[in-house]
Amino acid sequence: MRYWFPLATILALVLCGPSAVAAPGVALDWSDLPDPSVQVFDDPYRDLSPEQFDDVLFVVRLRGRLHKDVGSVEERLKWQELLIETEDALASDGIDIDWLLDQRHVVARNRERAGAAGNPELDGQTVTLAGFAIPAPPDADGNGIAYLVPQRGMCSHMPPPPPNQMIRVRLNEDWTPSYVHEPVRLTGKLTIDPSEQNMMVVDGFLPMRATFRLDADSVEPLEIQGDQPQRTQSIADRIRAAGNRKTGGAKTSD
Repeated sequence: MRYWFPLATILALVLCGPSAVAAPGVALDWSDLPDPSVQVFDDPYRDLSPEQFDDVLFVVRLRGRLHKDVGSVEERLKWQELLIETEDALASDGIDIDWLLDQRHVVARNRERAGAAGNPELDGQTVTLAGFAIPAPPDADGNGIAYLVPQRGMCSHMPPPPPNQMIRVRLNEDWTPSYVHEPVRLTGKLTIDPSEQNMMVVDGFLPMRATFRLDADSVEPLEIQGDQPQRTQSIADRIRAAGNRKTGGAKTSD
């Protein structure tokens, strides 16, 4: 009997996993990170159909050519005809092209703000978030650094995400990502701390603009199912699965 208590204690620790020794942070989804107060704004470009958007771009190009005073007389007459025809087509759809073009700087500023502003309610919170880790050069103080992004391929075969969808991670000494886009679940203190770093990723140098910093306390490796990171089967999971089998865990073929 004297061996029973230590054995039971070990099994309990294995079965309970990391939660037995540390409470997890607030579980987040990437959609929780942007500041919700700046996500809704008037964007007339968002309401354009693909054909209308192409017509707007065509108007801009034609006006640019005519403004530069380039091309032959015949070419310029043709451009003028095309410009009038395209502007009339937009007007028939109720689109004031001059007003729309005047709004482009306002829309650009609102989009930039929406993509950069972090949710202030998360500032200073201990959180847990799954994503894909990208190795980065260490900080000046030697601390390990990585970036966490929501989708595999971002910053390499895909463009970088908006800043409030990228997290600069200060790693602890127990783990560093072993390859680009390693799927992980991180737990640590999340801080709104905008940063920008130019670094080599897969396809060349990129500006890594991150609204948040995460001081990682713990890391859980994940597997990929489809395009989403999923929890790996741990020792605890395998023990549970074995206990559910009629053979008590020993397959006939094992």
